[in-house]
Amino acid sequence: MTLEFQDRNAIVSLRLQGAKDALQEAKGNIEMEYWRVAANRLYYACYYAASALLISNGYLARTHSGVISLLNLHFVSKGLISKEQGHFFGNLFELRQSGDYNDWKIIKAEDVQSKIVPAEEFVATVEKMISSS
Repeated sequence: MTLEFQDRNAIVSLRLQGAKDALQEAKGNIEMEYWRVAANRLYYACYYAASALLISNGYLARTHSGVISLLNLHFVSKGLISKEQGHFFGNLFELRQSGDYNDWKIIKAEDVQSKIVPAEEFVATVEKMISSS
């Protein structure tokens, strides 16, 4: 799928706003101690940011795993995004998956609270990369 320049920029802007909104939603759910939902929202904050970065560079992923793979291929492997941030994003995906789909997985405060700042940093890194391109 090829997007026109204006359409691509609009989608990128919407995804970045979605990332910021999801961060705020995560914080609200943390305050209410809804750990599973907070983990979900932290993941989606990073997912929306990562997909915005991919789209802004002409890459289109059709799945969540595809976003992770393309991010690693085009940005992490080239040192544009740190390996730590790439690993963090992958770990958030796993946490979100298990929280959403594994009936036996209980998401706890310690699973989520340590991920707020790295998620904010991930979104900020991506936003900076998009704005400088």
